[in-house]
Amino acid sequence: MKTNIITSLFLAFGLSFSAMASDSKTTDNTAPKGFAVVELFTSEGCSSCPPADKLLAKIQEEHAGKPVYILAFHVDYWNHQGWRDVFSEKEFTKRQYQYASWLNLETVYTPQVVVNGRHELIGSQEETLRRALNIELNSAATAQLNAEAQIEGGKLKLAYQASNAARGTALQVALVQKVAHTMVKRGENAGRLLPHVQIVRSIQSFPAAGNGNVTVNLPEGFNPNDWEVITFLQNTQNGSIVAANRPVIDGRPLTADGRAR
Repeated sequence: MKTNIITSLFLAFGLSFSAMASDSKTTDNTAPKGFAVVELFTSEGCSSCPPADKLLAKIQEEHAGKPVYILAFHVDYWNHQGWRDVFSEKEFTKRQYQYASWLNLETVYTPQVVVNGRHELIGSQEETLRRALNIELNSAATAQLNAEAQIEGGKLKLAYQASNAARGTALQVALVQKVAHTMVKRGENAGRLLPHVQIVRSIQSFPAAGNGNVTVNLPEGFNPNDWEVITFLQNTQNGSIVAANRPVIDGRPLTADGRAR
């Protein structure tokens, strides 16, 4: 059964990947261009976080249509301060602690931003963030990632091609809600209506092969018009992100605002 599923997926995506390969041969004669995966660790219970959320929204708007991939992870360690962040997950806190290990940090905090798994900074430091973005966008990527997705029976089926990925590289698949607003009733942000962008609702990790297929369960409320999928290749030894991609869903490319055409 497993072999049949894999074969079916490759048949389903074969033509699309042939087109991708053809486009690559005709238009990409240079090294992969730079990109930036910007991860914000934030919480609705943290009074220092709204400025960072606002900055990320600004960066996203400025870089619409460019290879900048923003991911807001809501951590859960603020939940005991009187307000439970509805978007918080323990796995997001674990991811932040993993970065502390990779980057040799003594502690974790909010708001914290990590760019391409290499640059770490306070999430509201605009000048520092822009410097990190400039470095990464002007550095050639060391790998390439192409992916397409189909929604079927409450699951996201993803076919991908990873090129030049080192051994020990993981394919990370993030499901992202584009926009949300929360009226916070308790805690440090009590009485504030907090706007959010690029809220990660789930992230799953898979060993990255050259070509592969993975299946991800879709969270309740997933809608391709209001959500998007962001995939990236990450070195599991040091956290460095070497390629990223915003897949098409059901053959429809997503626009800059995350809507399927």
